[in-house]
Amino acid sequence: MILEALCLSEEDPAVRRLAGAFGGGPATVRERLVGEPARRSRRLRFASGGEIIVHDAAVVAVLLHLAPTPGAPRGLDLSDWIDGADNDATLDDLKKALEAPRHFAGMGTPYFTLDGGYARADFKDRRGWNDAGNLLGITVTVEQPGLACGPDDDDCPACADLLVRTSGSGGGVDVDATADALTAALTAGLLTEDAHWVKLADLRPLHASGLMERVECQLTCTACRRIICFTLFRDSSATFGYHVLNDAMRRPLEAIPPVEQWGEEARIAQEDDAMRYVDHEPGAWFLVEKQGGLFLDARYSYNTMLDDSALIRLDETELKSYRARGRDAISALAKRLADNAPYKEESPFHQRDLFRGPGGKQYREAVTAAIVNHTWLAQQRRTT
Repeated sequence: MILEALCLSEEDPAVRRLAGAFGGGPATVRERLVGEPARRSRRLRFASGGEIIVHDAAVVAVLLHLAPTPGAPRGLDLSDWIDGADNDATLDDLKKALEAPRHFAGMGTPYFTLDGGYARADFKDRRGWNDAGNLLGITVTVEQPGLACGPDDDDCPACADLLVRTSGSGGGVDVDATADALTAALTAGLLTEDAHWVKLADLRPLHASGLMERVECQLTCTACRRIICFTLFRDSSATFGYHVLNDAMRRPLEAIPPVEQWGEEARIAQEDDAMRYVDHEPGAWFLVEKQGGLFLDARYSYNTMLDDSALIRLDETELKSYRARGRDAISALAKRLADNAPYKEESPFHQRDLFRGPGGKQYREAVTAAIVNHTWLAQQRRTT
């Protein structure tokens, strides 16, 4: 019954039958515009614990709330909807009952591939699926979890209302008000900023300079994990969209011009104190500079599946070698660092790794900002 309703309008008989199975008319209906260009989201919540989400007049998700919610004091009985499963089902129980392949979208989002849709299983704290009693609900969607934002995140309390629209009849983004709302959310810790893109604080000055055709910042919601892409264009209207990581990282980004070409005095002075890109070897290392000191950000591997990087400040011996041999000296140092497993305490580079110290997060952000125009991903964005 649920799969038959997907992609259909509310007036379709299959959707009406589903609504009838949920108890008839919805207890509440909530509508909102999501993003710009806008998509209309309509949520029909039923007192039984069922929910239907409609995007632009087509059903995109059906939720089975098993645990009590403010609008559904009892919740649904899963056995009425999935043969062989009940509200105490574990992930293995669901796999057996659905007879469908099990997958994970990220570490804590198990889902099943069905004939005509996907079923996401929601457990307490995004874990505990091996123990009975932790299943909170099932969400059946048109799009594959992990490759599209969850329709139930349309009303995320942390980020759903950050887009401010203009009051005119034509609609669109109120750029200043939206930027201010995003800044407040970022300051409050509701969002995090991706340093690989334009900083939110730099978005409007860069756009006003006219040096870039499109200027975009990306911010991740700490609650729903959607990525907000706020984009200003030289010759067209601003856009504001919610994306998953796979889509966000593939969006195009021009090289960011030097701050001296677009920043005010205070911003230029701030950049003078920041790290600056010097050189790099693709896939191996970056060399950055700050106030005369040189820092090497070199990659290393834990195993065949995981890798990371370490940041060290070049000592006097390493500086002399660099002055004498140039890039060859840096490549040799980077190889020595990687071969000595800096993640181990006995490594001579373990204590030198600035990413491991109390200011590790700030160092990572500073290096990321310095190399933003020179990463492999940045090059790929400029070719798409």
